[in-house]
Amino acid sequence: MIRIVIADDQGMLLEAMGSLLNLEDDMEVVGQARNGEEALKLVHQLQPDICILDIEMPEKSGLEAAEVLKTNGCKVIILTTFARTGYFERALHADVSGYLLKDSPSEKLASSIRSIIDGMRIYSPELMDEDFSEPEQEIDKFELSAEGQISIETSNQQVNKVGTVRNYFTTILDKMKLPTG
Repeated sequence: MIRIVIADDQGMLLEAMGSLLNLEDDMEVVGQARNGEEALKLVHQLQPDICILDIEMPEKSGLEAAEVLKTNGCKVIILTTFARTGYFERALHADVSGYLLKDSPSEKLASSIRSIIDGMRIYSPELMDEDFSEPEQEIDKFELSAEGQISIETSNQQVNKVGTVRNYFTTILDKMKLPTG
């Protein structure tokens, strides 16, 4: 069973997400928080496998909480409504396993959680900074789902920049005549 803590300052969204994830046979939402500080306390107390954090919350943002959790062993997924310059880079520095759009279908979130538990890193291409210039990211395996979501498994065997990989995917989608966003 995948144990999950969710943090979002919007109560209705928090409850809806918790209810939808609890419908999954292999997932259990063990805690819900309304801000980053509460999320950190719940993660420390409940030791979940995954912590899903809204990017902007009172008291401590999702990115600030993720930075604290990066040495905890709990995998972190950041959810956001739209891209903001610099957030993707901060998410990578916080070692988040997922950086996803809030308006994605619940099935996509559940699928992403399973992939992340299996060692993948999942980033929505719409959220990646165009001017992101992180020193080379190590990428061994990457996949593009039908929905255009980028999944990355890190390794030491092949080195590419995340931006370069994103450009390759855009080129592939163009050649396949699939929508890029």
